[in-house]
Amino acid sequence: MKTIDPKIIDFKHLYDLTDKVIIITGNKGLIGRAFEEACTQYGATVIGWDKPDMDVVNPTLIKESINKIIEEYGKIDGLVNCHQYIGPNFFKPFEDYDNDEWDSIIDVNLTGTYLTCKYVGRQMVKQGYGNIVNIPSTYSVVAPNQDLYKGMKQTLKSPASYAASKGGIIALSKYLSTYWAKDNIRVNMITPHGVWNNHEEVFENNFSKLSPMGRLSSNYEVAGGLVYLLSDASSYVTGHNLIIDGGWTVW
Repeated sequence: MKTIDPKIIDFKHLYDLTDKVIIITGNKGLIGRAFEEACTQYGATVIGWDKPDMDVVNPTLIKESINKIIEEYGKIDGLVNCHQYIGPNFFKPFEDYDNDEWDSIIDVNLTGTYLTCKYVGRQMVKQGYGNIVNIPSTYSVVAPNQDLYKGMKQTLKSPASYAASKGGIIALSKYLSTYWAKDNIRVNMITPHGVWNNHEEVFENNFSKLSPMGRLSSNYEVAGGLVYLLSDASSYVTGHNLIIDGGWTVW
């Protein structure tokens, strides 16, 4: 509807996801669970893709799953790529990093996002519409502050492999946002940061000192942004990276 009169728009209804069929990869994870719950509460039908049932680097499984969704629902309205890889050697120092670990991270995080976008996007082109939200990282926007990890007993850092894979997701998302704009497909991103997950106290203290808001976030605080980007409330938004970081990247 083209109008300049806001009085005739039902703004509350714009956020409604009723009857929308949305795929969420990594839906069993910390943020993925909140994404799934938020979309469900707003009326969406959510199809979760996560291991062991789904492998985002397996084109055959992806295509088979898409076919089943189309057979049952006839459409795919949204795709949310929330999967990521953390292996046994994920936190090794850069100088000693295992090449196989690097390959696995790039394969799942970046290639997996490419594959799901490719095959789900193919269906969206056929439909003439669609909505994709990918998940980069703060460390694909800025470099990590190494002071964050001082004094920790646990091994917890942000490896270069992770930053590189997530940086690729930003580049891919921007590319697709213009490539598919003519097909009425929007491609956006959400970058969360510091989502609390039973971190040790020293990490929480370090984070609080470095964050403008002085605390970690909760997974539900990220999910509201997803509802916005998947809904008609963001109908003129594409190629955008919604950074939900408590101001971390501001200074």
